[in-house]
Amino acid sequence: MPVSALVFRDWLQELAPGKTAADICRRAGLKRSTLAQQLVRGKVAEATVVAVARAYGENPVLGLARFAPYRDLAASTAKPTDAELLSQVSTARLLEELLVRGGELSEVPPHGARPAAARPESECSSCEPDVRQWVDAIDDGDLRQRVSEATGVAPQNLSAQLRANRLSPELAVSTAREAGVGLPNGLVVTGLVTATEAGWPLEAWEQAVHRLPDAELAFMAAERLAALGRALRRQTTDARDVRRVWEHLG
Repeated sequence: MPVSALVFRDWLQELAPGKTAADICRRAGLKRSTLAQQLVRGKVAEATVVAVARAYGENPVLGLARFAPYRDLAASTAKPTDAELLSQVSTARLLEELLVRGGELSEVPPHGARPAAARPESECSSCEPDVRQWVDAIDDGDLRQRVSEATGVAPQNLSAQLRANRLSPELAVSTAREAGVGLPNGLVVTGLVTATEAGWPLEAWEQAVHRLPDAELAFMAAERLAALGRALRRQTTDARDVRRVWEHLG
């Protein structure tokens, strides 16, 4: 849910007193026309709040917490669970860990090893942000139904977003709330804020992988590969169907 433009203006005066809209857009990397349209409509996108907060040195999570839909973000300090962390670790990393534990591969280099210019120091280079896997990881059986009831979003609309592997920021936070996990975690998996900004511990992903028992690691990797196989099969089928249509059209 976009935030109030009136509250956003007040926040800007505190964050960047005396700065014009042009100054703010230039520093935050925003188009002036985009911000102007949002202010005229009276609703400012969460991504705009995040961009401005970053530009002026404020943690984006705390910046969002200044607005009504997200006021409880600042008080939510629960660290991500292992299930949440593992849901964001790439399938390739899980397979590497399997090979290492089976003696088929020497110890892999730390996955934090990536040029500093390419990522913040504490970000996970072996992760693949995945909303659907995160929801599956925290789902106790009826999470989707509870989120639908709490937000008023129709179940089919919620399912459509998850099939597309995305959630709006408000739905992501509501999902975290209903699951009883840290509220900023939903913003991390959607890509709105970074793990560092949400306070995730350094190397948390690797530690979660190392804590995973052998059997659970094998089952998780197998499930990921099965899901990948199904996705590839669908892509192949879709491509074949499209090709047949074009052949039919001549």
